[in-house]
Amino acid sequence: MTITALRTQFDYGYWANAKLLNVVSILTTDQFTQPVSGSYGSIRNTLVHMMSTEWGWLDRAGGPKRGPKLGGADFPTFASVVEKWTEIEMKVRRFLDGFKDEDLERLVEFTIGDGPKRALSIGEMLYHAAIHGVHHRGQVALLLRSLGYVPGDFDMFFYYNHLRGY
Repeated sequence: MTITALRTQFDYGYWANAKLLNVVSILTTDQFTQPVSGSYGSIRNTLVHMMSTEWGWLDRAGGPKRGPKLGGADFPTFASVVEKWTEIEMKVRRFLDGFKDEDLERLVEFTIGDGPKRALSIGEMLYHAAIHGVHHRGQVALLLRSLGYVPGDFDMFFYYNHLRGY
């Protein structure tokens, strides 16, 4: 694993998030927060879970402290989600700017909640953080489609083509 590859994964995720959030931005507040089956209870809560998890892994890897996991109720509007996610993205980018490839190999022990002690390298943690949202973006896309909105394509294939101007 290289820092360049890791940055690419985060860049792709932020690009895909922006495409998805562009569609989410046109929802009413009721649509944004309405209870849905599956996922995390609403489009908003799924997005909050995504950003809370990303920041949580950044924290475990030695980055800025997150504190308690973020909750949907703390983000009543779409704008409040975007504001916090922009802040988290900047934290991730600044953190990665200080890394070299060999730094990614350092092993870190941690627990999740009251679970058992585990260990991952910083690179493994951050790679997981970078790709964690793929599944949840798919969930949000499905929820958007159920409301009659088309989120478009945000697979990595389209990201690479976007970079090439296609």
